[in-house]
Amino acid sequence: MNPLLEPSTLPFGAPPFDRIQDSDYEPALDAAMAAERTAFDAIANDSASATFANTIEAMERAGEPLRRLTNLFLFIAQANTSPALQAAQAEIMPKLAAHEDAIHLDPKLFARVKAVYDARATRPDPEQRRLAERIYRDFVRAGAELSPADQTTLRALNQEQSKLITEFDKRLLDGANASAIVVDRREDLDGLPESEIAAAAEAAAERGLAGKWLLTLQNTTEQPELAYLTNRALRERLHAASSARGRHGGDADTRAIVRRLSEIRAQQAKLLGFPNFAAYHLDDEMAGTPEKALALLTDMVPAATAKARGEAARMQQMIDADGGGFTLAASDWPFYAERVRQADYDLDEDAIRPYFEFDRVLQDGVFFAATTLYGITFKERRDVPVYHADVRVFEVNDADGSPLGLFYIDPFARSNKAGGAYAWALADASTLLGTTPIVTNTDSFTKPAPGQPALISFTDVTTMFHEFGHALHSLCSRVRYPSLNDVDRDFVELPSQFNEHWALEPDVLARYARHHEIGAPMPSDLVEKIQKTKAFNQGFRTTEYLAAALLDLAWHMRAAGAPEVDVNAFERDALARFTIDLAQVPPRYHTTYFSHIWSLGYAASYYAYLWSEVLDCDAYYWFNEHGGMIRENGQRFRDLILSRGNTEDPAELFRVFRGRDPVVEPLLIERGLQQG
Repeated sequence: MNPLLEPSTLPFGAPPFDRIQDSDYEPALDAAMAAERTAFDAIANDSASATFANTIEAMERAGEPLRRLTNLFLFIAQANTSPALQAAQAEIMPKLAAHEDAIHLDPKLFARVKAVYDARATRPDPEQRRLAERIYRDFVRAGAELSPADQTTLRALNQEQSKLITEFDKRLLDGANASAIVVDRREDLDGLPESEIAAAAEAAAERGLAGKWLLTLQNTTEQPELAYLTNRALRERLHAASSARGRHGGDADTRAIVRRLSEIRAQQAKLLGFPNFAAYHLDDEMAGTPEKALALLTDMVPAATAKARGEAARMQQMIDADGGGFTLAASDWPFYAERVRQADYDLDEDAIRPYFEFDRVLQDGVFFAATTLYGITFKERRDVPVYHADVRVFEVNDADGSPLGLFYIDPFARSNKAGGAYAWALADASTLLGTTPIVTNTDSFTKPAPGQPALISFTDVTTMFHEFGHALHSLCSRVRYPSLNDVDRDFVELPSQFNEHWALEPDVLARYARHHEIGAPMPSDLVEKIQKTKAFNQGFRTTEYLAAALLDLAWHMRAAGAPEVDVNAFERDALARFTIDLAQVPPRYHTTYFSHIWSLGYAASYYAYLWSEVLDCDAYYWFNEHGGMIRENGQRFRDLILSRGNTEDPAELFRVFRGRDPVVEPLLIERGLQQG
């Protein structure tokens, strides 16, 4: 009996993680693909004329089991992998790619989809019209109108891409684990908080390195320990290890993979009638064209880099005043940024960290803000099985007590978990199918040593609010058809980035920012200092982001057949071309470990964070203009944005909420790049 092929009897249809074995996924997915193919064949060969009910709606119903199972597998392969799961992933991903091609390139099925699409104007239901348009567009963009020969070529490219992405993920995880820094002497960790030192000792012990300390890597270029370590040589080692991932030879090198993925995507785009992959991808996003995305990014480069140079000059003054005798390097930036913050703002990260205990931030911060705005409540469920002991589960209920769904949170880093922070929907809302959302937030915070509190930085606090914004988008969805939960990539970050604003809302901060030992609220002077540092170091933050986003577009604007490039040289030249090649501010992700664009669905879309930030800051200013964080405003945002999914053009959804198109000034003010 395979538990993945049985209906779950758990609350909300939760996965029975206590019964699922790694070996269950591949046979379950094989069976689900076969069942879906049979169902779709029946739809394609139906003798009755194509209607919305017997074609589009029937596909939505038939596609649900595989959709749900695939989401679960892809999530576990990221959050809690194993050698067995990695082997299964290598087998499953090409099968899933072939299965998708078999459906989208089925001429009979496409003919029925097109017939419903052509008659869409006769349907009075706007959600049904929208779904017919989206399904038809998906088929066309997947190659349904290509010649048989071109479809064969496209299938081969899709197969190769799926295999390479799986291999990239494996090498990325292996490389991060292999690049962790082993420290032999405790004195070399001078400056690191005691809780972090204890966690490093625990991480070393887990790898059989008792008596040593291990600094594990997050997936970003900058590493959190760089802000504290007084040992400059160790800072250099840590930064170098982070930056070199995937491009120093060996089994974890990803350069050949990313180069080939770029080529494959260019060839896919050419087959589908586009000059490059970015043009193909953005044709189905809010931006519309890569030129519009580029304009948004490059317009911000002068202000961002000017501010970053000013920040660097201030740090260099501090180095020179101390008689340092060296020029500020990228590995020095976080350390001296923290010193500048202490000197210019009188704010020490060590002074505020004791006020940010993980569970209090979650329950009295993140959850409290959601209750205040949207009326939803949370109850921890200890009877729902989890896939790892660190994971916690909460039942989410609406203001009237009706159930909304389940929320899982997996907060701490571990060696078998992809780095970074991400949200994942294991099940989508659908009034057609009667399904409720099951959504996860996965973070990579440092796990405390046994018996120690989980104290996090304010950056981590912001991450928690961000990822829960994604969860709210899923939990508040009220769409009828499950496919319409998928929104444009440059709109999907609106709810998450919008939710970040409430981390500093005075009423919210006062509840969760309490000393972990005595429960005393954070002193008002510390709160004021945090508020004043909102725009601190934003030259660095904006520049490192813009560099990564521009790199993404550079890789995905290459034409098919372009000469093969050296990955390191291509990156260097692209950053110089966009005049964002500041040696002291490297890209947030170098090409070789940029998992967002190579494996997590953000190919040609990393610009989306900035595009969405224009929307989220403008939406936040609307709140400020209409009474701030009150239930009435939250309900409006929920009704007009969070609940709607992709049932309407996202630009129109925002226009209805805001009363006009978005403007960029609120973003510039929030980032400190323009005076308010």
